[in-house]
Amino acid sequence: MRLENKVAIVTGGARGIGQAIAELFVKEGAKVIIWDLLDTGQETADAIVATGGVAEFTKLSVTDRPGIDAEVARIKEKFGRIDILINNAGITKDKSLSKMTTEEWDAVINVNLTSVFHCTQAVVAQMREQNYGRIISASSTTGLWGNFGQTNYAAAKAGIIGMTKTWALELGKYGITVNAIAPGFTLTDMTKAMPEAIIEGAKQQIPMRMIADPIDIAYGYLYLASDEARFVTGSTLCISGGTVRH
Repeated sequence: MRLENKVAIVTGGARGIGQAIAELFVKEGAKVIIWDLLDTGQETADAIVATGGVAEFTKLSVTDRPGIDAEVARIKEKFGRIDILINNAGITKDKSLSKMTTEEWDAVINVNLTSVFHCTQAVVAQMREQNYGRIISASSTTGLWGNFGQTNYAAAKAGIIGMTKTWALELGKYGITVNAIAPGFTLTDMTKAMPEAIIEGAKQQIPMRMIADPIDIAYGYLYLASDEARFVTGSTLCISGGTVRH
């Protein structure tokens, strides 16, 4: 198994891409701790345990730095190490620039960008001590190309790419790799709620003429978390079905 005995934290792991990551990592031998505000995170963890895997759920906001620090200390005490951090938690509050409120800007920046700083900073001391770590954060194709009505989201996802490159330079000497994933249009609960015409229109813009399933994105995380990617750092892996914008 590619992640045997590794201890992984997955933020936003209650559903969607985060849930797919958590389930896949456990199948590959990892012990997974899910951080989320959704109570369905417990259902996800329970389902994993029912199949013989090791998983826990902590109801936690990724904007709560004292809570993050306390949880990191608990995980270190219980498992002795933290090998993988998946910064997946995120929200959207879409509006065009002229209509976006300061509150909508702040909410998305805090959850999608500032939380990545807090969670990563909280685990790095342990990773440095063990001279090993994998930090993988959720960017987006919107962070690469922009998207109408997503000033806050695009800024956050572009910021993640910048932090990823910086941390790769700072942390490489400690055996820690830092990468990002930029998914394209993916069929999650959020996108399933969109009108069928919007989903079909998005599909037609993708060269492969299909929408990604969360597991398609999760396999990218698995690669970057595995020892197969031990020399990959500072990179952003775009998983978009070939969609390209200039």
